[in-house]
Amino acid sequence: MFIQMVTPLACQHRAAARQITRLAKRLYSSAAEINSFEPVRGMDLGVAHSKLLLRSVASVQASSELQSLGVADGDTKKMNMCQAINDAMRHALSADNTSVVFGEDVAFGGVFRCSVGLADEFGRERIFNTPLTEQGIAGFAIGMAAMGHTAIAEIQFADYIFPAFDQIVNEAAKYRYRSGNQFNVGGLTIRTPCSAVGHGALYHSQSPEAFFAHVPGLKVIMPRSPIQAKGLLLAAIRDPNPTIFFEPKILYRSAVEQVPVDDYMLPLSKAEILKPGKDVTVVGYGSQIYALENAIQMIERDMPGVTCELIDLRTILPYDAETVINSVNKTGRLVVAHEAPRTQGFAAELAAEIQERCFLRLESPVQRVCGLFVPHPLVFERFYMPCAVRTYEAIKNSLSY
Repeated sequence: MFIQMVTPLACQHRAAARQITRLAKRLYSSAAEINSFEPVRGMDLGVAHSKLLLRSVASVQASSELQSLGVADGDTKKMNMCQAINDAMRHALSADNTSVVFGEDVAFGGVFRCSVGLADEFGRERIFNTPLTEQGIAGFAIGMAAMGHTAIAEIQFADYIFPAFDQIVNEAAKYRYRSGNQFNVGGLTIRTPCSAVGHGALYHSQSPEAFFAHVPGLKVIMPRSPIQAKGLLLAAIRDPNPTIFFEPKILYRSAVEQVPVDDYMLPLSKAEILKPGKDVTVVGYGSQIYALENAIQMIERDMPGVTCELIDLRTILPYDAETVINSVNKTGRLVVAHEAPRTQGFAAELAAEIQERCFLRLESPVQRVCGLFVPHPLVFERFYMPCAVRTYEAIKNSLSY
């Protein structure tokens, strides 16, 4: 009996493993055929070598966005993204006595240490642990926000947010609408670490932003750096709508900037043009921005005279379509990238919007560079990820169409 029960399950596991292996081999074969790894020659890739991070005081002072906020010339402190998020919560807690931070293990600092020191500074009544129940965390946060508190809830990994999906989608997102604006949960912010980290596999690597980008009533945000994380998180906490704040966990320690120590808020639903260009528009968000930066560097090295415009969406819902549309009307081409699977991913929404509104200006089909449509693998993660090389090939295909 036991063997009869186990054998079909084992066969299913073996079949799934064979499917992933075939996909990986096919992708590797395709990459080899087009010499995909050749463009990397002589280049330093990744966050550590990024020119987008504001590592010096001078670069902070030169930022037009920070100048407009009045913090460019103030004091700065070297922070990684984890420390910047901690600093943002400290500012929020100091300025608002109704604000509380809670989630699994947050009282001692959290699994990624983003809330270190907050319980000692603000007390265990405002910084506290919860049971291991994501639905309970979300439901409790909705209740607190409905009573006028500022609830900053943490879901330990974005992969674990699905048990809370009903609470977030059917309660938080609809609360204002169903009451005719008599009641709201605008003080609700849910923070959660997302995306790949190199060894997270099926249950610690997912990017579920597209699930929530389908829901009216929510705001969905994903920062790329410490300065962005602090300013966007403070804006999310103070926004009069429930927000979900996805934090690419691979950037917690790897992304380091000189972060303004003052309280500041970056605008939500406003994309940022990180690099101007005339030939192709390249759009992404979160940790994917650095793969796009490297792909652009390789293209502009190998195709002299070509320039690419790089845009960070920052807010995924509601996203800044106008900035992307204006760029595509100028360049005539669009490449969109994200770590989540390609099928029904957020890139599809952006591609459809651009096709509708820029059709007569397009010089080539919109290119999407995304994760594979399989569970996030472990040993095959490098095949799954939309890396700089895959983006390089997409940009080249768009330019040569």
